[in-house]
Amino acid sequence: MSESGALSRRSFVKVGVVAGAGLTLGVAWRLTRDPGLPTSDSTWVPNAYLRIDEDGSITVLVPRSEMGQGVSTALPQLVAEELDVPWDAVSFEFAQAHDAYGMMVTGGSTSVRESWEPLRRAGATAREMLRRAGANRWGVDVADVSTGNAAVIAPDGSTASYGALAAEAARLDVPDEVALKEPADYRLIGTSVPRLDVEAKSTGRAIFGIDAGPPDTRVAVVERSPVFGGVVRSLRADAALALPGVDEIVELESGVAVVANGYVAANAGRDALEIEWDEGDGANLDDATIADRLRSAVRNGRTVRDDGDVDAVLAGAEAPIRAEYRLPYLAHATMEPMNCTAWVRDGRCTVWTGTQFQNAPAIVGGGARQVAAAAAGVPADATEVHTTFLGGGFGRRSERDFVREAAELAGKIQGPVKVVWSREDDMRHDFYRPASYHELTAVLGEDGRPAAWDHRTASQSIMERLVPGWVPGPARNLVGKRDSTSTEGASDQPYESPNVRLTYAKVDLPIPVGFWRSVGHTHTGFVVESFIDELAHAAGEDPYEYRRALLSAHPRHVGVLDAVAEASAWGSTPPEGRGRGIAVVRSFGSYVAQVAEVSIRDGQPRVHQVWCAVDCGTVLNPAIVRAQMESGIVYGLTAALFGEINIEGGRVVQSNFHDYRMLRMNEAPRIDVVLAPSGDAPGGVGEPGTPPIAPAVANAVYALTGERIRTLPIRLGSPAGTAGSLS
Repeated sequence: MSESGALSRRSFVKVGVVAGAGLTLGVAWRLTRDPGLPTSDSTWVPNAYLRIDEDGSITVLVPRSEMGQGVSTALPQLVAEELDVPWDAVSFEFAQAHDAYGMMVTGGSTSVRESWEPLRRAGATAREMLRRAGANRWGVDVADVSTGNAAVIAPDGSTASYGALAAEAARLDVPDEVALKEPADYRLIGTSVPRLDVEAKSTGRAIFGIDAGPPDTRVAVVERSPVFGGVVRSLRADAALALPGVDEIVELESGVAVVANGYVAANAGRDALEIEWDEGDGANLDDATIADRLRSAVRNGRTVRDDGDVDAVLAGAEAPIRAEYRLPYLAHATMEPMNCTAWVRDGRCTVWTGTQFQNAPAIVGGGARQVAAAAAGVPADATEVHTTFLGGGFGRRSERDFVREAAELAGKIQGPVKVVWSREDDMRHDFYRPASYHELTAVLGEDGRPAAWDHRTASQSIMERLVPGWVPGPARNLVGKRDSTSTEGASDQPYESPNVRLTYAKVDLPIPVGFWRSVGHTHTGFVVESFIDELAHAAGEDPYEYRRALLSAHPRHVGVLDAVAEASAWGSTPPEGRGRGIAVVRSFGSYVAQVAEVSIRDGQPRVHQVWCAVDCGTVLNPAIVRAQMESGIVYGLTAALFGEINIEGGRVVQSNFHDYRMLRMNEAPRIDVVLAPSGDAPGGVGEPGTPPIAPAVANAVYALTGERIRTLPIRLGSPAGTAGSLS
């Protein structure tokens, strides 16, 4: 490394040789002042994304989290494509948290989008260096050698495996430029290669956070204040400590931890604690108070978008169309509740957990590595985070509260400890999807098109917690997000109108809020697509044709609308007793349109079939895209039909799946997914399937019953479900 701290080109690649241990070729794509990851002579290389062993095996180090979305297949697929290796020779490992990878976060449907070029270049650079190594060995021009099947091929047809050439390749300078394959030459990109995580998950070998840690790890549970913001006033632990298996009672910043020789003993100890809580002002909070706060704030919001002169059009309008929409708090409800194992010893902290946010030295609070270090009282560079498989994430595991608890506790006791959350703990101490309130007003011109569109919204801010003083608006940028998560999808709503205004009012409440699958689009997708449907019916036009006419400047929106209309035979008459609704939402770089076919059973909607068309640009793995659309639809449908977190006396009412319902298998619709690739760079697929489903179902209910759904979850016949005109 140079004196300035910049990496030389040669520093990008290093090789270690150990008898019987294999050869390692590493290629990195981030310049950093740190020379790289901890190294050994066998398998660890600074800034490594790729390992090639002498037996020919190919290992891709994945710096993203696998929570079922397929990232442990998709990212190796990028490397393998350019490296010219057979898929059955490829495996993966999760990369350790380290500054060499920059900010390690799995969210916002960014994994493939941000890796699309860097990981292909990693594979292409390794391939080029291996070609040069082969040419040098044979004394021929590099232009005369080729690659295939994990080998370099000489002009006479003889071959040398990548493993055999790795040491020679590593001694070469890293080329400044390498040519990436043209799409016509792809062998793996665009194909549904088998997922690399299936075997481990099918055989039980996959390690999740709940499985991880040293054999002698003790278990802890934490009693937290039932009211948000409450603190311990007094504690008596004698009865708990008297129970068999209970070892220690430790006060933490978040509550009181019971450490025991297993979960059953720890949980029994927690039940025996005698705690008096100072509940604070939060004990006065309930649903009605929250709704009043949101509604009263909405008229005093900050202007985020202001095209034309909305006020002038509204002032002259005889019959504006008005509606209000309400959306509740939502929990993530991951199948594996939160857990984290930590061990502090000899000035170092080691963490084992399923996290979406391993490392972020530049973000307020940092990622799991920085949070664990601060909680344990050790430096970040003395902290290791071992990422496991995630039993669901949806944004919940991008929080670091469960990591902080484990590291803080580990710093106060001897030996490794696993903090385990119960389902009830997780449901009542989540970082919830914010509740929101929306008022919309539109004026239709003589042609039936919106002459003015006024959208006012109020909610808590997720972003301000990470970036204090955050102001939503198109000029702000963080982690690739153009708008605040409170207004994304509304500030850039695509429907043509000469006069458009959006205001946002930030409301401060003690309810912790965080990223929930599709984030702000779950609000704005429902509101915008429901309201445009209202305008279509007010104009006496078909909802599909009306949208299409207003999206003439947005061909990718039109493309998926046309595709889903064709797939669903939109113009045909639905079966008797059923109605169809349509919606289209752009989010996370992808365009998704959906049609839902609905009937009414026992007074509530039953969704029989969903057609989905997605344009996510270049399709890396069709099977993964289809699976993620299906997943997003089921997740969003669960929220649309059942999802709601209620607050009474500052407490969350719901506790488990009996009162926070999931969509059951016998309630799941048939889902048909149409891929409409545009050839553009890849968009996201983990989140874009969720936003359109709620409005598609709500619009289908209207088509069938004439009842407008403006509040979620859907409850037919409820005054809240048919929030009427404000005029």
